[in-house]
Amino acid sequence: MINKSSYTYKLTDEQQSILCDILKHGNYQPVIMEHTKIAARTPDCTIALFKSGKCLVQGKGATDFVTFVLEPLVIQGASLGYEEVLDPQISEPHMGIDESGKGDFFGPLVIAAAYVDKSLIDPMREMDVKDSKNITSDNKALAIGRSLRELLGNKFSIIKIGPESYNRLYSRMRNVNSILGWAHARAIENLLDVLPNCPRAISDQFGSKKQVENALMSKGRKIELIQKHKAESDLAVAAASIIAREAFLRSLKKMEQDYGLPIKKGASAAVKLTAIELVKKNSPQILLKTVKCHFKTTDEVLKELNMDRKILGPEGQAVSKPHTGKWHHSKKDSTTQGSSDLPSQPAS
Repeated sequence: MINKSSYTYKLTDEQQSILCDILKHGNYQPVIMEHTKIAARTPDCTIALFKSGKCLVQGKGATDFVTFVLEPLVIQGASLGYEEVLDPQISEPHMGIDESGKGDFFGPLVIAAAYVDKSLIDPMREMDVKDSKNITSDNKALAIGRSLRELLGNKFSIIKIGPESYNRLYSRMRNVNSILGWAHARAIENLLDVLPNCPRAISDQFGSKKQVENALMSKGRKIELIQKHKAESDLAVAAASIIAREAFLRSLKKMEQDYGLPIKKGASAAVKLTAIELVKKNSPQILLKTVKCHFKTTDEVLKELNMDRKILGPEGQAVSKPHTGKWHHSKKDSTTQGSSDLPSQPAS
């Protein structure tokens, strides 16, 4: 197990509530710390829960607190070297697949696949590889992503679907999961070019596994596909999530340089204001090149400028369907394989 003196976790509202209760009623000394919901210390470490939901544990006893309190009682999952006990296959050769940019108005959709075997586990842990959603600093995500790529060499693959290609695909398919299914399959196939004997591929459960299976070509038909809830707990999936996020963040930085405007993540009011300014400086068609046009944010931006979707042409007409919380596998969903709407190579 890697013994460190500092750990950072992004906690859910429920996890924050549990931690607050533990620190208030356990044998902990309260600490006054700026921007925190609660902070406390033991003789060997300090625990700070910030208003952002970030939990920081520091000190020579940080590993013990994370191992015996934070993970079993708050996070309810292990990440400090006990994964092999919970899942003996975790150190066996496999790849993980994850994406970044799916919920962001600006920028591409990026899917990455990353390989892990026993020799890579400890170096990845030393880098603090974990689900990219638990890395609260973009600079840290960029740094870890760069280090991961150097560590892996050619044992990762990236599929980047730029906004123009994404809007073209979505206008034809009307389904983000169908695009993801194709992209996951291409990431797997590309990594199998380098590692043809990799036996398993693990990803989060974003839709029907059949969509990925149908999109796989000859090399990928023999690999075991596993979709599971909270797949990012797997080190290979966590590595893929960081590599995908790094590529996504670099794309946003490039967009900032190209257009001279701050390009933010997500789909907030600030993001909408940037899009409005971008259209004013260029034309409505700039949205097809920079954003995912099926977001309702597109309608809000155009409304502010007294415009509507008609001005974007056929590839800007598709809109997101309301999310029902359930996956419905339709006949249309099963026609991914061989579709002329799908590029055979990574889109940019």
